[in-house]
Amino acid sequence: MPSHTMTASKPAKPPKPHATLEKWIWILIYGGLFLVILGIATGRTEPATGWAMAVPGGGATLAGFVLIYVRSRLNDK
Repeated sequence: MPSHTMTASKPAKPPKPHATLEKWIWILIYGGLFLVILGIATGRTEPATGWAMAVPGGGATLAGFVLIYVRSRLNDK
């Protein structure tokens, strides 16, 4: 049988072991930065509300960066 008629099935790629962690890293970073920007914009007219939005946003962003460090220390086994 000619080799061009035989189709070899490709093996499935193994799942990424830390895909959920990586997803949360980017959600925290981008969501936190969005809240910081929204808090700054809101703080011009309503300072208390602006701070109430910007501070948790900064915390979420910081948590995302900490998770980047944590991810770098994990083994990919």
